[in-house]
Amino acid sequence: MKRSWVPFVSMLLALPCPSAAQEADGPIIVTAPGDDIDADDATRLGAAALAGPGTPGVLGAIARKVAGASLSDAQGNPWQPNLVFHGFSASALQGNAQGLAVYVDGARFNQPFGDTVNFDLLPDAAIESVTIKDVSPVYGLNALGGVVVAATKTGKTAPGVMLYGAGGRYGRAEGGGEAGWSDGRFSAYAAVQARRDGGWRRYSPSTLYNGYADVGWDGPGAGLHAKWLGADTDLTGNGSAPVELLAADYRAVFTYPDNTRNRYRRFSLHPWAQIGDHLRVEASLYAQWLHQRTLNGDTADVAACEDEHTVLCLSGADDSETPLLDRGGRRIRDSLGGGAYGLLNRSETRSTAEGLLLQLVDRRTLPGGDNELIIGLSHDRGTTRFASSSELGALTPTRSVTGLGPIIAQPDGSITPVRLAVRTRYTGLFLSDRLPLTHRLDAELGLRWNAARIELDDRLGTALDGRHTFRRLNPGIELDYALSPRLSLHAGYAETNRAPTPAELSCADAAAPCSLTNFFVGDPPLRQVVAGSFELGASVQSRGPWTPHWQIAGYRTTSSDDIQFTAAATRGRAYFRNVGRTRRIGFDINAGLSHGPWTFQVGYAFIDATFASPLVLNSPDNPSADANGRIAVRPGARIPGIPRHRATLSAEYAGHGFKLGGDVQAQSGQGLLGDEGGSQPRTDAFAVVGLHGSLHLIGPVTAFAEVTNLFDMRYATFGTFSQTSEVELAEAPGASNPRSLGPGAPRRWMAGLRTTF
Repeated sequence: MKRSWVPFVSMLLALPCPSAAQEADGPIIVTAPGDDIDADDATRLGAAALAGPGTPGVLGAIARKVAGASLSDAQGNPWQPNLVFHGFSASALQGNAQGLAVYVDGARFNQPFGDTVNFDLLPDAAIESVTIKDVSPVYGLNALGGVVVAATKTGKTAPGVMLYGAGGRYGRAEGGGEAGWSDGRFSAYAAVQARRDGGWRRYSPSTLYNGYADVGWDGPGAGLHAKWLGADTDLTGNGSAPVELLAADYRAVFTYPDNTRNRYRRFSLHPWAQIGDHLRVEASLYAQWLHQRTLNGDTADVAACEDEHTVLCLSGADDSETPLLDRGGRRIRDSLGGGAYGLLNRSETRSTAEGLLLQLVDRRTLPGGDNELIIGLSHDRGTTRFASSSELGALTPTRSVTGLGPIIAQPDGSITPVRLAVRTRYTGLFLSDRLPLTHRLDAELGLRWNAARIELDDRLGTALDGRHTFRRLNPGIELDYALSPRLSLHAGYAETNRAPTPAELSCADAAAPCSLTNFFVGDPPLRQVVAGSFELGASVQSRGPWTPHWQIAGYRTTSSDDIQFTAAATRGRAYFRNVGRTRRIGFDINAGLSHGPWTFQVGYAFIDATFASPLVLNSPDNPSADANGRIAVRPGARIPGIPRHRATLSAEYAGHGFKLGGDVQAQSGQGLLGDEGGSQPRTDAFAVVGLHGSLHLIGPVTAFAEVTNLFDMRYATFGTFSQTSEVELAEAPGASNPRSLGPGAPRRWMAGLRTTF
């Protein structure tokens, strides 16, 4: 496929060009299917907002500025949160249902193995804008709740040089720079970023290195940009901790280590060419490589067998015992003499992927106004080699896990080494049309055919072998009505779908569940998820000395055959299953006001995310579970992990040579993962306050500082259950409460210098 790029690009550049009068104002780089469809009611964060108080950060800007989006800290690492928008998530963690599509410069950023989204791979300093859009079928797989579109900088959009360095509490250090240049039709841009965080929680350091480069040529009727993106990250996120442990030591971790190392490279080409007066062809072609290694230390239901104390057995939630075996089928002997055992779970993922997004854009004037018709094709293919194993370990007094050597291989597949080869092929044909029906009424039409083929090859046997194909045609329509020059209304309906990922398909057997840390066994079929979304909204843009603007939008999304990671009878193991229908109903209100040096922004989001089908789930650590470790979920029960209310408020004053600002993020409590029936207390509501400021010192030098969680609030953005009764907590002797929370960061500060020239 890579060799086919050359003649394709040559063909584009050889196309006839219009006159110089038609030259584009800047580089044309397709950022997602359908270009700027549905941009009128989208939320866009530009480079200034993403730059933050001093150091660039995409996730922090989204949390501060977008009320309908929240960050759930399931992993306990600032670069591995779950981004939740309208009740659907984009996450770096296997096991989270991926309901948001993410594009970077027109290339699909959901990784091919589990559709996961690794935010640590993004070069924050090089991101020109991030746009969060509502549901449209044009965006393809995973866009159940919408799409996140990131566009990177070029030498034309970000000229000049910027250098910065900063440090702060808990071992924070960050430095980087960017440089952009353009001369006529040629441009170049590069950015580098290095970040180190000692981790406010114990044993939780992280290091990130990110780089990006763009070289481009933009002529009067054609252009080409070549981009390179790279990342090397070493992330430690030690997850949630029991509430009694956090009460005794807020910085404590339950078990460790929990480490993820990523090496990522992506090269892409972005050609475009104008054909005549109305038609343009544009494309995005990419090739990427990801090498990921994980190491997770966890507790284990392993102890000396009741009937033979010299060997070990694995206990189930019903207290049944199964002999513990190694890879040779031999029973593993008890080497600790009553000491506590743990597991060291390791995995390695090597993925390569290539893709193409090609679209024809036709813009012409019709009697009702300007019409934009886009017809396109996308194709993404990936190859993944996955391997995992569980080593028996000893649980130390500080609850770390030290390996003892034996690799566990249970015949029932509950804990066993895995070697899996995966091939994915995702193809989409799409059409979008912004059609002017009258001078006030436009129709945005969307249609997309999705086809997904997934091939699984077990390299240790045949249990994981499988061939799966999913197809669907999704329609969508939105009507936009300009009630006045300042007030517009919109209403629409769209259908979207997502195919089960290779990770989900290879872990879908209740009799052979997988670990919560990337283990896959069994291969029953799963059905694809299909969502239907209604939306109704309005927006106002005023003029005058004070320039208020606001948007309000309501939505209702019903998903059929939703997929959920469900706990198994064996503690620490789970499997994927279809759980029937789920429903998300909500609305967002966003308003802004600016006058002179003052800027204000306020947002509120409400979401009622519920199960719409009855079901029974395993949740052995839930206090409300029955004798078999099961809970009943009735229609109307709220989906865990989604706050019902969220509000944001920010204000900034830009004086002569200085800026001062602050923000507030507040949200209600949410249900705990494993409490889908809603019988247990939710996490507490919270509000955190941040302050930031900058001061011009001399010449091009500016000092900046920020404080997050000013009042040092203790709060949680994630909750679940953990087995604590059989683990000795030195900080909290006798602890037995199974509630486990992902604690929010305490008060932290960072200060630094920035120079621009």
